[in-house]
Amino acid sequence: MTRINLNSLSMFDAAAQHGSFRRAAEALHLTQGAVAQQVRNLEKQTQTQLFHRLPQGLSLTEEGRAYHETVSAALQQIETATRALKPATQSITLSVPPSLASKWLVPRLANFAAQHPDISLHIHASETRTDFAKDPVDIAIRQGQVPLVPNTHCEPLTPLDLIAVARPSTNPTSLSLANTVTLPLIEDGHNRWKTLCEDKGLLYPDTVLSFNQTALAIDAAITGQGVTLAPRLLVQDALNQGHLTVLWHLAETSEAYHLLHPSSRRRHRKAVVSWLKQEVVAGPNTTPLAQGRKNHFPRNGSHGNVLP
Repeated sequence: MTRINLNSLSMFDAAAQHGSFRRAAEALHLTQGAVAQQVRNLEKQTQTQLFHRLPQGLSLTEEGRAYHETVSAALQQIETATRALKPATQSITLSVPPSLASKWLVPRLANFAAQHPDISLHIHASETRTDFAKDPVDIAIRQGQVPLVPNTHCEPLTPLDLIAVARPSTNPTSLSLANTVTLPLIEDGHNRWKTLCEDKGLLYPDTVLSFNQTALAIDAAITGQGVTLAPRLLVQDALNQGHLTVLWHLAETSEAYHLLHPSSRRRHRKAVVSWLKQEVVAGPNTTPLAQGRKNHFPRNGSHGNVLP
């Protein structure tokens, strides 16, 4: 006997399930004639009538019913075996500060999905201390000083690189800190303006616009409500799009964004870590500082946030 065509068996199975060549054709996205022809070919090859053709559809013959039970089970086995060949999707949970998630990570997730279709990435927005032994987290990004966490690998992702940014229409008469703090200031939960004024012996304004999230302070600056201090990583996209401009740049600090993950690195965790580093390096960083001398205002490291 000639070897039976798998397509014929699939169409026979569909016709038996739906009781109609038309409905089987719709389910398979084929024409009714194509399905009917394949079933006729199958009946010819097996020399067996598999269906009774009725005015309102199809009915399996006794031979056809017995044949369908075997064919259906065989097709299910083939589907199961084929599915097993595909690599299982791996789930990785990445914990990041909320502002880093919204201003930097989320716009780049499409790049990750394109490069790693086999990894399901779950984002957990948090700034709290991560206990990898208890929390369902594979990788964490935290901001601040270098942490010391037992059995945890820590490496810098990128320096904090704090810059003062405002809407491009903001035109201070000079780029000095003393002049800038006379402009409307926007604070986030880190209170960097207050710390900077205390360090430099300047009067901190009685009234500032304050938010608990850096992302909200950045949005306020974009809408022209004042000047905020933010990590360059969080505002780089807005700078490139012309929504913000850099007024000046703080001196280097010991603060940075750090990658933390358990010392034992699974293959998919390693892939996510590599992608994060790649995105930081690949991210555009061409926006020039405002014209004039770049001023550096050192910060007392004791005021920096300590990583959880």
